[in-house]
Order: sequence, then C-alpha cells, then structure tokens
Amino acid sequence: MLSRRLIRIKVFKVLFGRIASGSDSLVAAEKELLTSCEKTRDLYLFMLNLAIALKKTALAKIEGGLRKFHPTEEESNPNRKFVENKFTELLENDAAFIKSCESKGLSWGEYGSFVKKLYAAIASREYFKEYMSGEGRSVKEDWALFRKIYEEELEDNEELAEILEDISLYWMDDLSYVLNVILKNMGSFHKKGKVVIPSVFQKEDDETYAKKLLTRSLVNYDEYTEIITGYIPNWDLERLVVTDLTLIVMGIAEAVAFETIPLKVTINEFVDISKFYSTPNSSTFVNGLLDRILQNMYKSGKIIKTGRGLVGSTE
Repeated sequence: MLSRRLIRIKVFKVLFGRIASGSDSLVAAEKELLTSCEKTRDLYLFMLNLAIALKKTALAKIEGGLRKFHPTEEESNPNRKFVENKFTELLENDAAFIKSCESKGLSWGEYGSFVKKLYAAIASREYFKEYMSGEGRSVKEDWALFRKIYEEELEDNEELAEILEDISLYWMDDLSYVLNVILKNMGSFHKKGKVVIPSVFQKEDDETYAKKLLTRSLVNYDEYTEIITGYIPNWDLERLVVTDLTLIVMGIAEAVAFETIPLKVTINEFVDISKFYSTPNSSTFVNGLLDRILQNMYKSGKIIKTGRGLVGSTE
C-alpha cells in the first residue's frame, strides 16, 4: 500500500522525533516506524467505513420521517436509492472488512454529528440530486456516486482533519494518499466482489527498505552530520534547520545503503519532501548541498551504484 515516497516521509518523521528527543534506541524507533506504516492501512479501512456510516445516517433519517405522526409526502414515500446503494451493500456484506474494522475499533459511532453534517452537505450537491432523481439503477452509477464523494468531499474538510488527528497522530498528512488508494482500488471491489484490503507495503522488499533506511540514518547520524558541516565551513551547525539536516542525512544514508537507487532519484525525493516539511528556502538548500555531497562521495568511491542505480549517478 505504501509508496516509497510515503515510506521516506514516515522514516523522516520517526528519525526527526528520535533526534529531537535524544533517543537512539533502534528497537523503539523501528517499532514506531512499523506502527506508523500499519496505521496508514487502518486509515484506509476507517475511511471506507465512512460510506457505511453515511448510509446509516440516511437510513435513520428515513426511519425518523416514517415515524412522524403527520409525515410529508416525501417522508411517507422516501427515496431509498442511496440507502440501497450497491457500493455500501458490498462493504456491509464483506465479513473480512467488517471484522478488520471492528477488531481495530475503526468505527464512526463516536463522530455521528460529523457524519450527519457531511451527509447534509453531500445531499445538497447537484451530483447527489441527479443521482437520486435518476430513474434507473446500476452498479456503475452507485460506484460513481461514491467516487465523487471520495474525490470531492473529504480531502479539504477541516473538521475531518481534526477528527483524524485526534484519533491518531500517525494519520497526519496521510489522508490524501489514502483517498487516492481507495479511488484506485474501487474498480477492483466490483470485479472481485469484495473489499480489497491491501498489504501495508506494496513490494516484498519495501519493509526491508524502510527498516534499513531508518537504521542507517539513525546509526550514522553523527557521522553524516560531520560530513555535511564540512561542506558549509562558515555555518554554525545550530544555524542549520533541523528538518533540512535530517533530510540530508537520510539522503546520504539512502545513497550509501541502496546501490540500485540512482542518485538523482534520491536527491529529487528528499528535495520534494523538504518542500512540505521544512522552510520555503529549504528545497534549494537541500538540493544544492545534497547534490554536492553525493556526487563527491560517488566519485571518491564512498558511494557505489550498480544496475539501474548507475542511471543518473553522475552529471
């Protein structure tokens, strides 16, 4: 499930936290990293479970209208199209999915007020009104509705962001990625007739990559910091932005530890991460300094590249 970019970000967060706290326990750091990775899949399950919560909210509204002493015509003959949507039906009937959510406590019950507000907002949208007023019913139409919901209603929702942060600090910054994975996998749900619950890591060697990158970065932090200071002799180490220093250390660690990853890939990845997790000028600083260090280490034989790692290794 996790891309290499997201793995790098998670390693960065764990490493930064460890350096800031002065903790150098590899066992604890690795445990925290793997927990962080597992939590991203939990968020995937939690956000899928939101579809069921929306259905239950809509159903409760229908049932409330039917119980009224003097219901309106609309309340007496409710439009059940949304509550009979085949996408939510598939989710509810998938025992493995429901069991996974229940075992991890991934329920929206505590956040009923948010779900009601979200449903009200969705019900006011033109795409929802068109869906509800359509005469026909099809799986394609049902899937398209929830694709629209996941595309347009969740990523920039401030209240949702607060809820996710309150539940788990590991979910910070993961929502956009998780929503994209859900949208990517939705097509497979219908074909397979069940919810796709992805592995935490996309490839077999990604877990090894994550652990190795963290270990090499943490163990060699002081050594690589000394290398960095050698390239900026007129700078006091305390003047360096800690996030920049951490990212450059990780860049060196990756370049040294992984022979098949091209230097340009390593540099570009950590420069891009700096754009989101450091200062406005950090990307230029990280790019220039990391490029100089890695090129010189490559030329001196301290970095070895083989296979596809040779591509883009030198200017």
